[in-house]
Amino acid sequence: MLEKTLAASLTGGYTVRQQLELATSYLTQLEVDEARENAELLMLHVLKLDRAQLLLRWQEIFPSDYLEEWVELLTRKGRGEPLQYMTGEAWFYGRAFAVTPDVLIPRPETELLVEAVLQRIRQHWPQETLTILDVGTGSGAISITLQLEQPKSHVIASDLSSAALAQAQRNAERYQVSSTIEWVEGDLLKPFCLDGERLQHNGRGIDILVSNPPYIPQADMAGLQREVQQYEPHLALVGGADGLDPYRAMLSSLQLLSEQPRIVAFELGIHQPAIVAGWLREMGAWDEVDIITDYAGIDRHILAIKKV
Repeated sequence: MLEKTLAASLTGGYTVRQQLELATSYLTQLEVDEARENAELLMLHVLKLDRAQLLLRWQEIFPSDYLEEWVELLTRKGRGEPLQYMTGEAWFYGRAFAVTPDVLIPRPETELLVEAVLQRIRQHWPQETLTILDVGTGSGAISITLQLEQPKSHVIASDLSSAALAQAQRNAERYQVSSTIEWVEGDLLKPFCLDGERLQHNGRGIDILVSNPPYIPQADMAGLQREVQQYEPHLALVGGADGLDPYRAMLSSLQLLSEQPRIVAFELGIHQPAIVAGWLREMGAWDEVDIITDYAGIDRHILAIKKV
């Protein structure tokens, strides 16, 4: 049945609407989540149309020149490959970012972390030039967004993966901030804990630490969606046995310093924010330690703030 459905998609003479119905049926049979939405987004990508244009061509015959690419992408989606890797693009904070299997696909909930940091900057230090460090930058979505939204700030982006850093730099070039952002290859805070007093890089003290590190417990990997488990980089996903190793490491580094960043902002996994918030409160360096929920109402982010 699956082979017949896919073979039908290769046959000329079907309208755009009929091809979409065939694709939806095919992906549904393969238990692809949101089969209709995925099929439509792939079609928009292949035909290089927006949704309004697609609807205008609803009853037209699907162009034969695009059939081979259309079926190839349907086959890949049927195997579970993330749509963003197939189209090479993901959206974050209203901007398109190029993504490859070298980097995690930016998630909508991470926009809430960025928005919370921006809100606190505008509330407490609207006129200051702040230095912001994004640890584990991946595609560069966080660091590039912060640089674009706070152009007075000095942003540093780091990652353990040289391939991820290269991808982030390509995205920064797209938005003309590659030369503005500093790029550092290294493991968490190790490149920045140098003077025993505060986080710094090239003599510049770091005011704000933002990080969306790997936080999936090792044992949970087997239960993740196949799109994540089989395609996204495990280096950027697994945070040790309980998922908290990166936070332990970063807070251990911070405890060696006499002066802490004004803001420490982390994204975490389910059930983790309360634990890490407790660790931050025990350090006693910040006036507030807030937990922020995501769109599903799940505790997702921590914001530790020192107002002076």
